[in-house]
Amino acid sequence: MSEERPCSDAAQEEAEEVRVTDADAWATACAEDLAAEKARRRARYGPPPGSAAEELKKIVDAVADKLSGLQAPLLGAAASGTAQQMVRQVVQQAKAAVEPVIERNPDVFDHLAAAGSELLAAYRSAVEAQERRWTNRASGDMDPRRQDGDEGPGPGEHIDLD
Repeated sequence: MSEERPCSDAAQEEAEEVRVTDADAWATACAEDLAAEKARRRARYGPPPGSAAEELKKIVDAVADKLSGLQAPLLGAAASGTAQQMVRQVVQQAKAAVEPVIERNPDVFDHLAAAGSELLAAYRSAVEAQERRWTNRASGDMDPRRQDGDEGPGPGEHIDLD
């Protein structure tokens, strides 16, 4: 028969404190490691890309800056100032129209970016499949869907309708 020794309340509290301290130490160490890894990646690869909405705002700002700085060499010096002023005004109006939409609907742009990626993957798949068919035909391999061995008329075959 085994003897059960009653644990004192102080011993139980001490054991509980050790477990909590260990868990906190583990969480702290993990957080420190994660922060160090993020800093290392930032130093090596630069800052991570933002959301699709943030990236779109950056593009809009870059295009607006580029358009505002364009010179109009084909127009005369007098017309150049007027043209630049008109370009700046159009750019500012476009930014004023686009930025509220981006800020109100940032998730929409994330979904559109994901949908674009899916469409690109589907397109790549279709192109790769077509390229396989073309290379099989060019190398003389028969299309596996044809059972009779007939590869069909060639691209330059004359068909007499009489």
